[in-house]
Amino acid sequence: MRFGMQLGLGSNDVTQIHDTAQMVEDLGYDTIYFPDHLVLEGPERQRMDGPAYDSMAMATLAAHATRRVRIGHLVLCNLFRHPAVTAQSLATLDRLSGGRALTGIGSGWTETEFRMTGIPFPPIAERLRMLDESLTCIRGVWDDVPFTHHGEFFDFEEADLLPKPVQKPHPPIVLGGGGKGLLRIAARHADVVNIIAPVGQQGYISMQGAAELDSDAFRSKIDFLRSEAARVGRDPQAIEIANFVFMMMLADSPDASRRMREEMAAVTNATPEDVGRAPMALIGTTEEMVTELRRRATEWDVREVALQWQDEKAAETFAREVLPALR
Repeated sequence: MRFGMQLGLGSNDVTQIHDTAQMVEDLGYDTIYFPDHLVLEGPERQRMDGPAYDSMAMATLAAHATRRVRIGHLVLCNLFRHPAVTAQSLATLDRLSGGRALTGIGSGWTETEFRMTGIPFPPIAERLRMLDESLTCIRGVWDDVPFTHHGEFFDFEEADLLPKPVQKPHPPIVLGGGGKGLLRIAARHADVVNIIAPVGQQGYISMQGAAELDSDAFRSKIDFLRSEAARVGRDPQAIEIANFVFMMMLADSPDASRRMREEMAAVTNATPEDVGRAPMALIGTTEEMVTELRRRATEWDVREVALQWQDEKAAETFAREVLPALR
């Protein structure tokens, strides 16, 4: 199992990204991810503290600071950039990092940032068609022959753009989302799918939606993704499943772990047992986390777990006591 860490939200000072990325690599994590937002927003449209830094600038800093870890995004917002610009930026990142870039991209979901800035925010069905076409164009531009495409949203005519990525045929494509429309696109394009609760249609994270993504729902989404991959002629097992843990809560004893789960259950109207198995959370002692992550690897075929950065102590404790048991 691989492990990633997402940096760059709120409390992460952009001037510390270089040093934090080095530390994350030294601790043994495999991937560093960054968000891509103009406004940082938590559940129920709650505004998060701190600025939203430019995602490509942060990724470039991390690439410069490290030598081994992969660098990517969870995920780039497709609506912010023309696919030619996305292709250029990621190919440049791949060159700068010596072939360590990931193509993390999604349809866009935080309605607030579009309302504030006036950037068009089409209905989810149109956003998904745009994402599908963008991925076709990005992959086409990265090919070794001039790319021509006349689609619903984008037009390319004998486009012979440089640089090309180091990785062939392209940096691995990581898609993030949870609705059936996104999973159908992932079945055609993705190398890795980071499954989360559906947010695209409503335009924000709802506590109810997060609670509904329980263990059974997560498994159902995997089954749907892989059946779609088989339907379009891809090997379903070639698509890796990733799990982004939005909330990691380390406990120093089983009793403390139980109390944490009970408190979370009271908020989400779930049982403590369901909270302990919820895909978007990881709560417990390090021993309990190892057991739960082994279950996710077995039952969900999760091959990468990405954590949201909290602080240096949590990152060190998890790296010291959890990572070695799952490698």
